[in-house]
Amino acid sequence: MSKHLIDQAMQLLRANDRGTYTVPTYGLYPFQWNWDSVLSALGFLHFDEDRAWTEIETLFDNQWEDGMVPHIIFHEHDEGYFPGPDVWRTGRKVPTSGITQPPVAGFAVRRMLERAEQREDATRRARALLPKIHAWHEWFFRCRDPQGTGLVAIIHPWESGRDNSVDWDAAFGRVPTDGVEAFTRRDTSHANPDHRPTDEQYKRYIWLVQKFRSLGWDNSKLHDASPFQLVDPGFNAILTRSCSDLAELADALGEPEIAAQSRNFAEKSLAAMDTLWSEKWGQYLCRDRAIDELVDSPSIGGLLAVFAEIPAARAKVVAKRIAKLGELANFLVPSHDPSVPEYDGMRYWRGPAWLIVNYMIADGLARAGETAIVNRIKADSVKLIEESGFAEYYDPITAEPCGGGQFSWTAAMVIEFLDERVTA
Repeated sequence: MSKHLIDQAMQLLRANDRGTYTVPTYGLYPFQWNWDSVLSALGFLHFDEDRAWTEIETLFDNQWEDGMVPHIIFHEHDEGYFPGPDVWRTGRKVPTSGITQPPVAGFAVRRMLERAEQREDATRRARALLPKIHAWHEWFFRCRDPQGTGLVAIIHPWESGRDNSVDWDAAFGRVPTDGVEAFTRRDTSHANPDHRPTDEQYKRYIWLVQKFRSLGWDNSKLHDASPFQLVDPGFNAILTRSCSDLAELADALGEPEIAAQSRNFAEKSLAAMDTLWSEKWGQYLCRDRAIDELVDSPSIGGLLAVFAEIPAARAKVVAKRIAKLGELANFLVPSHDPSVPEYDGMRYWRGPAWLIVNYMIADGLARAGETAIVNRIKADSVKLIEESGFAEYYDPITAEPCGGGQFSWTAAMVIEFLDERVTA
C-alpha cells in the first residue's frame, strides 16, 4: 500500500508541475504559492532532485529588493482566481502579491542538502540560496518586529497560511469594510462554499489589500498602518526553525557571519516565544499586538510551536494536549479544538486537519522524543489519504475530503511520511 500511495503522490506532483513551479491544485489555485511551493519541493526531492531545487529557485527569483518573498507569483494570466494581479498592483515585472507567507525555506533547503544524492550540485544551489533566505529572515525582523521583541507579526490573515482561523476573529472584526471595491470570488466555484471563508471575511481581506496598496506596498510602513497585527506562535516557530537551520547550513557552507546572525535571530525569538505560553490550554496562544493581549483561542497555531526547538517540558505538555485532542477527533491534528463552540470541522482552518501541519508538528515532537504521539499523527495522516485521497484538508472526525482535490503539498507530505529514506 505504501508504494502505491507514493506512486500516486508522485504522479500528482507531476500533474501539477508547470515546468519551473508547481500549482497547489488545478483550478482553485492556478499560480505559485510560497509555502506550498517549498513544501512541494520536499516531495519532488524523493524522485527528481533537480526539479526540487528549481522549485525553490523560481520562488526566490521573484524575491523583492527589500528581502520579502511574496505569497503568490502570477506566472501566467488566469481569470480563475481572485484577487489577481489587477487587485494587488504591486508593479513587479512578474506580477506578485504584496504580502508574504510562513518562511519554511530555511528548514527545507537544509533538509534537501542533507538528503541530496547529487552532492556537488546541491551544495552549489544551496550556497546560492543561502543569502536570499537570510535576507528574507532579516526582512521579517526589520519590517514585522519594529520594536525588536524577537517575535514577528502578520499583518493580513493570508500571511499566516491559516486564513480564517478563529484566532483572527476579534482582531479581524476591527478591520473595516467601507470602501471595498466590488469583487467576484472565484474560489467558491471550485470548492464547496461551506468549506471556504465567508463573504464578510473576504471584504476585510480585500480592505487590507487596498490599504497596503494605497501605501505603495512600502514595507517600512505597512506593519504600523495595519489594524491587524497578530503574533502567531506557529508562524514564529517556522521562522525560528528556519533561522536555526539556516545557521547550521551557513556553518556547513563556510558563511560564519550569516550563521551567527541566524543563530542570534533564533535564540532571541525562541526566548520570546515563552511569553505566548498558556497554562490554561497547555499550548501557546497568539498575541494581538494592536491591544497587547493574548488571544484565548486554542488553535493549531499554538501546537505548531513545537516545530521550533521549544523547551522539552513545554513539548511534553503540547504532546499531551494533542493526545487529548485525539480523544475528540478520529484523525489528528484538528486545526481547532473540537470541544469549543467556534469549531467547524469542514471550514478551512476552523477545524479541519491538514497534512502539512501534521508533518511539521510530527517533526518537532520527534526531535523532542515524543514518539507515541508522532506515530499516531503519522498513522492518522496516512489513513486520511487511504480513505479520502489527496485533498487540501479533511474533517478530523469523519475524514471527509474538503477544499480542493489533487493537492500538491498533501502529496508531498505523504511521500515524506512513507518513503523509507525518511527518518524522524
